[in-house]
Order: sequence, then C-alpha cells, then structure tokens
Amino acid sequence: MIKQIQDAINQYETIIIHRHERPDPDALGSQLGLAEVIKVRFPNKKIFVVGEEEESLAFLGEMDFVSDHEYNEALVIVCDTANTDRIDDKRYDQGAFLIKIDHHPNEEPYGDLHWVDTSYSSTSEMIVEFVEQGKAVGYKLDSASALLLYAGIVGDTGRFRYTNTTPETLQRASLLVKQTFDQNAFYSNLHKKDLKITRLQGYVLQHFSIIENEVGVMRLTKEELEQFNVTSTESSQLVNTFSDVEGLKVWVFFVEDEDKIRVRLRSKGPVINTIAAEHNGGGHPMAAGATAHSWEETEEIVKKLVEACK
Repeated sequence: MIKQIQDAINQYETIIIHRHERPDPDALGSQLGLAEVIKVRFPNKKIFVVGEEEESLAFLGEMDFVSDHEYNEALVIVCDTANTDRIDDKRYDQGAFLIKIDHHPNEEPYGDLHWVDTSYSSTSEMIVEFVEQGKAVGYKLDSASALLLYAGIVGDTGRFRYTNTTPETLQRASLLVKQTFDQNAFYSNLHKKDLKITRLQGYVLQHFSIIENEVGVMRLTKEELEQFNVTSTESSQLVNTFSDVEGLKVWVFFVEDEDKIRVRLRSKGPVINTIAAEHNGGGHPMAAGATAHSWEETEEIVKKLVEACK
C-alpha cells in the first residue's frame, strides 16, 4: 500500500492534502507533516494543505489558499478522516486521484486508494512509517516534519498515556525525537490556554456531574459558551478536565453548537465508539465523537454509557 502511495505521489505534480474539520493535533500533524515530507523529497512539486484554520493550533502551521483550478489533474490525499462528511473543504473529490490515509475504523472506504490501519496510535504515526519505508527512494525526516508528526502522536496518545501507545509507537516517536526540534517550546504551545479557557475550565470543574459513581457528564449550552466567549471548537480543549476523578470509567462532554449538540466521549475501559455510531458518529473504542439533535437525545446517550459500565 505504501508503495502504491509513493507511485501516486511520483505521478502527480500538484498534491493537495486535506484532513477533518475542527482539527486536533493528529489531523494537523499528519496533514502538515506529510506535506513537509513530500516537499523535502520533491522540492519542485506544488504541495498544498487546505481547511479551516484552528487558532489554538496555529503554531503548527497555516493552511494554503487553493483555487478550484488547482484541483485539475491533482492528487488529493485526505488524512485522519474516517468518513467524507467530516472532510474539511468539500473539494476533496475534484482531483484526478484520491487517497485516504487513516487509523480510524474503515467505516467508509472512500477514494481510489485507501491505507487504513487501526493498529497505529495515530495517522501521524502512519506517516512516520511511510517515511521509514520510503528511505530507499529518498524520503526522510527533518526537524520540521518531525515536530509536526510528534505533535500528532502526542495528541492522540495523550502524551503516551493511552492504551493505544504500543512499543512500535514509542520506537517511531524516538525517530522523531532524534531530529532537532524544541520539545519544551512544543509542549508550552500545546498546553497553553487563554484566560477565557482557564475560567471555563473552572466552571466545568464546578458543574460536571457523576452518574452512579462511574459516568462523568458535562453539558455546555450556547449561552454558557457565549458567557465565557468560547467557541464549541475551543471547548474541546477541556474534554479531559475531570478525567482523573476516582472511580470514573467514562465521561462525556455535550456542547451546544448552532442547531446540534456535539458529543465528545472518552473511556478508561468500556467500549464507547459503538454508542457514538448509534448517534451519527464514530471513532476509537476509548475516544469517540457523535452528534445529538436534542437534549433528550443526550439523556439516551448517558443511559447507554451507564449500561456500558455495567
């Protein structure tokens, strides 16, 4: 599969890389990291990254402005996105050839070619392996790509604390650390919070609830977000705010956003992506997202989480 992706990259002079909307460090890390790797290998090709900017992760890099005509005869690669509904910038299907690279369950095998492997902690880790297997044909890491891919792995493994951290994950991360990038600066940027986020964090700690000593629940309405001047996307930084409470097995953030309620699910054991799939979502067994269309539906989700803990 990696050889086929290499062949496709060789064939096209314009390559446009997408990822999912409301990006996290892995989405941006794999997108920007792959772009950097290809630029180093093929300095004369036109490599673009597209999607909405995410202010909290702007230190990783900026998106490009890409006109529609650039998609003519272009190779399009989508990173870290399980289904087409979540792809940021809907022109992903306007190119000549489409590749999907992802570590989520392959619920929608879109594209002309898809490399999907759930054994990897992150799509960024997959890109590291792509480079390793491409060394014989000129691919290599540099400090810029190493920082980006490290960010993605750190983000999706919770700084190597989650169960998706395998021996292979640590080996690949070590290849990145060998490159000369400033880890202290990276972590400072990753974990810094605006004052408004810090104040909302305090509010969350005061107002979350625990059901049957095992299920943590937080609901944030549009009015509460407006009170703290925080967007629904920015609130995602707080999903693990109360995760260390003793006895907690699963927790959920419900965040009201326009005409729907975003659902962020996390677990220390019970499988939760099956619940997410029942509510317009999906993800990993221990970390998933969904969408609810009423507060009544959020009650259904909480009941299912309680049952999952049993």
